Amino acid sequence: MNHATYDDPTTLDTTAEERAVARRLWTHLEAVHVTQYFAPAVRDAHSSLGLDLPMGGYMAGRLACMGAVGPEVATAVVYGFAPRLVQGALPAVWEATTPEQAHEVTVAAVGRTIGPALASLADEVTRAAELAREVALLHPIVGRPLAAARTSVPWPDEPHLRLFEAATRIRESRGDGHVASLVAAGIDGCESHLTLPGDPQRIRRVIQPRRGWTDAEWDAAAGRLRERGLLQADATLTEQGAAAREGVERRTDALAVPPWRAFGPERTAQLLEVLRPIARAVADLGIVPGVVIRRLED
Repeated sequence: MNHATYDDPTTLDTTAEERAVARRLWTHLEAVHVTQYFAPAVRDAHSSLGLDLPMGGYMAGRLACMGAVGPEVATAVVYGFAPRLVQGALPAVWEATTPEQAHEVTVAAVGRTIGPALASLADEVTRAAELAREVALLHPIVGRPLAAARTSVPWPDEPHLRLFEAATRIRESRGDGHVASLVAAGIDGCESHLTLPGDPQRIRRVIQPRRGWTDAEWDAAAGRLRERGLLQADATLTEQGAAAREGVERRTDALAVPPWRAFGPERTAQLLEVLRPIARAVADLGIVPGVVIRRLED
């Protein structure tokens, strides 16, 4: 086995192939999970509960598993959102609805969205739901608050919704690991966006308003990263900055390896095989963000 060495702690005694497998499974499960954020049916369901505040539906739907949490806990776990954006939604959404109602309507709306799209893949969905549930139960929750909270919700009966639930549990476990990796690298919530690879101007144009950061906060984050030698004057990553971000991604992948390793290569390969047409069918709905679709093709 290609073990990690003392000078590359981001790999955590995992192989490049194991990390690639963990990432590949995440990309395909993510296509199912993110429908709860982008499906019109979900937005309409949230609106019916009065969750029309900016990010109100997102916060209520995603954090319902934690109970009626306030903005402090929410800011900690969602990480990349500006605190004021979180404060604008919480605790106000819990005055309009309950966590139980928010969870119920979110899952039901996801079902109305992906159910018809997956009707012709019934065998694949049933098998994927079975395998994904097994591996979801292997994913760690200790030190991973969103993943732990998600285990408190019941498993749905319908195969396509069991698959959605498994994808969500796996995603939140990985996401908590990603937050831990960012914290270990000393990259805060706003800085996490500025260290993404790609066109910095497009990243700012798309992400900054969606995450609620002001120009002053975004510029201050860029200044901190420049002082650390991670950003250049034009906001592109320096060599050191690219290496730091790659280290975060490697550690995120490495932290996600153990449950897949325990699940075993044969069943992991089986799950990926049945997920491929499922992820594609969901992507073809036209609601999944392009970045998620592009990852399916990597």
